[in-house]
Amino acid sequence: MGLNALPRAGDRRRTRSAPLALLAIGLSAVVALVTPPPAHAAESTLGAAAAQSGRYFGTAIASGRLGDSAYTSIAGREFNMVTPENEMKIDATEPQRGQFNFTAGDRVYNWAVQNGKKVRGHTLAWHSQQPGWMQSLSGSSLRQAMIDHINGVMAHYKGKIAQWDVVNEAFADGNSGARRDSNLQRTGNDWIEVAFRTARAADPAAKLCYNDYNTDNWTWAKTQAVYNMVKDFKQRGVPIDCVGFQSHFNNDSPYNSNYRTTLQSFAALGVDVAVTELDIQGASPTTYANVVNDCLAVSRCLGITVWGVRDSDSWRAEQTPLLFNGDGSKKAAYTSVLNALNGGTTTPPPSGGGQVKGVGSGRCLDVPNASTTDGTQVQLWDCNNATNQQWTSTSAGELRVYGNKCLDAAGTGNGAKVQIYSCWGGTNQQWRLNSDGSIVGVQSGLCLDAVGNGTANGTQIQLYSCSGGSNQRWTRT
Repeated sequence: MGLNALPRAGDRRRTRSAPLALLAIGLSAVVALVTPPPAHAAESTLGAAAAQSGRYFGTAIASGRLGDSAYTSIAGREFNMVTPENEMKIDATEPQRGQFNFTAGDRVYNWAVQNGKKVRGHTLAWHSQQPGWMQSLSGSSLRQAMIDHINGVMAHYKGKIAQWDVVNEAFADGNSGARRDSNLQRTGNDWIEVAFRTARAADPAAKLCYNDYNTDNWTWAKTQAVYNMVKDFKQRGVPIDCVGFQSHFNNDSPYNSNYRTTLQSFAALGVDVAVTELDIQGASPTTYANVVNDCLAVSRCLGITVWGVRDSDSWRAEQTPLLFNGDGSKKAAYTSVLNALNGGTTTPPPSGGGQVKGVGSGRCLDVPNASTTDGTQVQLWDCNNATNQQWTSTSAGELRVYGNKCLDAAGTGNGAKVQIYSCWGGTNQQWRLNSDGSIVGVQSGLCLDAVGNGTANGTQIQLYSCSGGSNQRWTRT
């Protein structure tokens, strides 16, 4: 992104935003940007912490692992929503046409409700995991089989399921924005609409969701295609209540700072949104916290489900993508998620200012030559306690210097400069902490970064995708 000339402070568009963060200052602690402390103590489990904001934090459960006491101990303690991993899919629930089998699905459902959890149903109409008899059908026979399947499964669980993934993964990957070429698609382009209308009639109380992967990045053709479908459905009165974003983030499909834009844009259509199958390659604490904060920032985000309990339970175990190690121990990502759900910390921010020191450089966040000019890019410099290195937190999540100048992001892309600018209340002047010590722009989702991993005096500060490097971690002195 180019660094264009900035408008005068008075010309900036002012947008309303709720106070998102405070800066907590500890003498030897990592810098902590947190939301205003709640009136009650922080919760100690993921589900309870999410419930504070009316959301859930769930997990996928496999019936075959319910005999594993370590597995059920973690799942029972930490989560307040359950998605059966495979037990409610088509091959499991209707192995022979017209002959339904809910043994495995009921086992997961019963375990969930006995442990005080709600259940997401997954999934009713999907091109994959179809039993052989369904794979052999086509045309009107397949269409009727889909309708019969939806009615049969939803009748069994009527009034019991919080959300149903009615249709799963109906759009093609790539840049075409086209529907996936599946046997269901070949029954006619209206098959998705028919599935939703059937589901509404079968259980009017359940939230009906469309669910897909690689729809997280707002700029992608697949995302836009799903958005246009949902927009069309809402305009024509097709009964769709929510959109699920699987959010399987990895090297091929990484988290992008526009993820919040995606959630907000779909929510603006009048549907709820949910993160339905979250896992993150390497379990980056920064990325996990970003996803949580993005959901918390969107009022219609119902909650988050991680796709498995421990790494050893994951379909991508080799990517170690979950919040618990195979031995059941909590990862750093667990702590970052819990902190984000709790608003970071309940410790009130002390008054006064202080220096912000780079972990990698040992040098401080500094305004060059003690300048007070709007647009001056900040840098690293030897810590000296001068006023141009004294940063004070505000209840709006700002970092102020000289009392009236804010740490300000000049853009939202990698390489956007971080500067001082007259405080005006924009989200580009609000910052939050991830538990590894990185400082993240609320507007962009990118990290405060020392350019080129620099450590020398004069190294400039920019925004950049969070990587966990020491040039993106900061402490308070």
